[in-house]
Amino acid sequence: MFKVVIGDPKTGKSYQVELKEPSSRALLGKRIGDSFDGGLVGLPGYELQITGGTDKDGFPMRPDLPGPGHHRALLSGGPGYHPRKKGERRRKRVHGNVVAEDIRQINAKIVKYGEKPVEELLKPPEEKKQPQA
Repeated sequence: MFKVVIGDPKTGKSYQVELKEPSSRALLGKRIGDSFDGGLVGLPGYELQITGGTDKDGFPMRPDLPGPGHHRALLSGGPGYHPRKKGERRRKRVHGNVVAEDIRQINAKIVKYGEKPVEELLKPPEEKKQPQA
């Protein structure tokens, strides 16, 4: 089961969709930068591109590290580490660029739009209004 966070470059809004077990299997083995059909997440006619993600322990995925597992990499910036001083590097534990079973969140952006607008397809459930006393 994944949470897919879909970014819309046109509006700057993002939408969160939970992907259940049978359809989440289609994303296993995909890499950062790969595209997939938006019909998996309720956006028929759309095409989405994987831009990153996080595993079950909170470690971010890095596009430059191959494989589905964890790596202890010497980082000077980018996902997983933000240096405080110029030239500072640190060894941090990060996840590779392949979507595996331990990934919990996948970040994606829309690269090809469908006929219907995104807001119409991914409506958030309307909250019940509380009566004012």
